[in-house]
Amino acid sequence: MITVSRKITFCAGHRLVAHEGHCSHLHGHNYTAFFQAGNRDGGELDSVGRIIDFSVLKERLGGWIDKHWDHSFILWREDFEAIAALKTIFNQPVFLLDENPTAENLAEYLLRVVGPEVLLGSSVTLLKVTLWETENCFAEAALD
Repeated sequence: MITVSRKITFCAGHRLVAHEGHCSHLHGHNYTAFFQAGNRDGGELDSVGRIIDFSVLKERLGGWIDKHWDHSFILWREDFEAIAALKTIFNQPVFLLDENPTAENLAEYLLRVVGPEVLLGSSVTLLKVTLWETENCFAEAALD
């Protein structure tokens, strides 16, 4: 199978409810996401010889991230304390997840929710997301 990958970087804040250390506080990261995509039909290339143009991946995946996550806080929808605190800041973007915003949960959300949404109508499917939270730590989510 032939695949393509696109790197997207963004900045976002979060906190991890019930974390036993500093990550229980509001803080931010410079994230790097690697998106690996392939054709649903098993690898057929288009007439140019591509699975999908890299700029389309940037526009669709990067566009979603720019709109929803970049320079915002990503919080668990049950984190009422942080949500209330951030509501006191005028125009502060907050994105609410159904789960604690760990790197693992963010990678899984990008793979299973965002990918299918933004690639709808194309012959491309998102196969794997690698999300670097720091230069030393990353999480991966992949289709079975």
